[in-house]
Amino acid sequence: MRIMLRRASSGKSSASRRSSSVGFDEFGFALSKKRDKKLQHRCHDYSYPQPNPVKVKELCEFLSYWNGSSFICRNQIERFIRIGIPPAIRGRVWRCLLNIDSVRTASSFDYEACQAEIRKPLVDLGVSEYSIIPTIDSLVDTENEISSGQTSDLPKADLTLFKQIALDLRRSFPTHRTLMGDRPEAIEGQAKLFRVLTAFARYNPQIGYVQGMSYIAAVLLMILSEEEAFWALVALLEKPKYLSELFDSSMKKIQNQALVFHQLLKHRKPLLFQHLETLGVSSLHFIMQWFLTLFTSLPCWDSVLAIWDLIMLHGLQAVFRTSLTIILLLESRIMNMTEEATVLPILLRVPVDISQHRVLIPALWSTDVQDWEINCMNRLVLEEADGGQDEEKMKNESAKGCTSSPSDGQQDEKPSQEVARNTSKKAAPGSSTKNVFTRLLKVAQHYLLESGKYSGAARSSPAKKSPALGRLPKTRISTSFNQAQGRSRRNSSRRSQNSTLGGVKKEQLPSQDSDGGVTEDSSSSSAWRIRSGPVGKVARRRSRGQSGRGSSLLLKNRSSRSQQTAAQPLVRPESSKNDECQETQSRHVPQNERNLITCPMTASQVRESQLI
Repeated sequence: MRIMLRRASSGKSSASRRSSSVGFDEFGFALSKKRDKKLQHRCHDYSYPQPNPVKVKELCEFLSYWNGSSFICRNQIERFIRIGIPPAIRGRVWRCLLNIDSVRTASSFDYEACQAEIRKPLVDLGVSEYSIIPTIDSLVDTENEISSGQTSDLPKADLTLFKQIALDLRRSFPTHRTLMGDRPEAIEGQAKLFRVLTAFARYNPQIGYVQGMSYIAAVLLMILSEEEAFWALVALLEKPKYLSELFDSSMKKIQNQALVFHQLLKHRKPLLFQHLETLGVSSLHFIMQWFLTLFTSLPCWDSVLAIWDLIMLHGLQAVFRTSLTIILLLESRIMNMTEEATVLPILLRVPVDISQHRVLIPALWSTDVQDWEINCMNRLVLEEADGGQDEEKMKNESAKGCTSSPSDGQQDEKPSQEVARNTSKKAAPGSSTKNVFTRLLKVAQHYLLESGKYSGAARSSPAKKSPALGRLPKTRISTSFNQAQGRSRRNSSRRSQNSTLGGVKKEQLPSQDSDGGVTEDSSSSSAWRIRSGPVGKVARRRSRGQSGRGSSLLLKNRSSRSQQTAAQPLVRPESSKNDECQETQSRHVPQNERNLITCPMTASQVRESQLI
């Protein structure tokens, strides 16, 4: 079936006459008359700094060894952007910042092959990319015929895509020389823009074509070639750093980012925010236009390009930064306004005196917005959205509960009882899934019982160490431990000396407590004091000069003292009393000492034992 498409030819001659008689400024925008300036909202009095030849040469040398991953290179390019990028080198700067070459080599997408595929449905429709704008009405009629079922052999998705792009082509920069009128340059510019947008819709069908992309692609085509503009658009719309959080097929991302700026303005300028809320002006009314077109609606084009330079460097952060700067510059005017009808026009069409390069760009560099701040505002938006959804769910559940019948309520009780039984089974003691709180209670009870047992044992045996010693500070424990070691060393040396006194080997050992500490009986310590004093010395001298009778008397006294100490009960833990009863008896009354009492030694034998 062959479809004859009507082509709109009215107004061609008048448009060509207008385009031939109109002049253009240095950025390619038509110089309008005074009566048309207010309508077109374009200013041709540019105030950007003129390029310095020395700085231009330095920038060209810097771009020759550009490394996008280097921190030093990014600092240097930021310095050049702050000074001002010359228009002749802006294309090279954007290519380096977006890293277009690496994006192209990393992808298997063939731009020329995609254009050949796009031309097939255009031929079926009888349309060419060079005549897409005049045939918009015919495309609309054909789409209506396909939806009504009159024709079915044409792809409706491609037809809808072509129609949307053609409608936006007519709106995108109608006063720029590459898109204005029917001159050869304008026809070629419209065809390039159509090809770039349709190729991106084929390249990324998840996003497709979204309103606002035509403005971004048109600006890229003013600076870059056609294929470079396509890959630059891919980098801008797909990299997370740039505009991937703004464009999607459902327009939900742009709405979310508008709410993020809403929160940012609320926290940065609460009085201005409250004033706008009182007037009924929400930031959603104007911020979506700023974000979708990336501030291309500003009247001063040199300011727009300077903003884009900053966006190429910092990404989405620069978009929020620019929006906040414009609001701050308009704050004094907005605070003096009392009606919504006067506030919205000044936000949608920013005045020339605010958007001039010498006013807007210095204020932009002095305004700071951090990534963490944007992330915090985004989290606030998500929390508010989740809170609203939870409230709606609760309302719906309460409404269902109020309208439900008694039988429904009885049916709902059964699953809840089953759930309660399952949870009780899970919480039963001895199972693998014990309750954490129950385990904590049991640990606390066990600790209290153990501490009470230790404290009772400490009260019954004062010679034992208290279990609370482990909870003392580290310095006290260390000092007491050192003192105990010193005492044990002294006691061991004294026992070694006493064991050889009078030729008698002392086998009575001091008792040990449960912690391993050595405790010395009072009887043994007093005996040591007697032996080591002057009486003991005299006794030892007499024993050297006297006969065995004196040594036997000394041994008798010593054996009587040992029997007295053996008769005294030792303090030991209850658990080891029964097991060590026989051992303690034999330890305190040794058999060798009994034999020595009945068999006195001579003085020579005593001296020999001392030498040993």
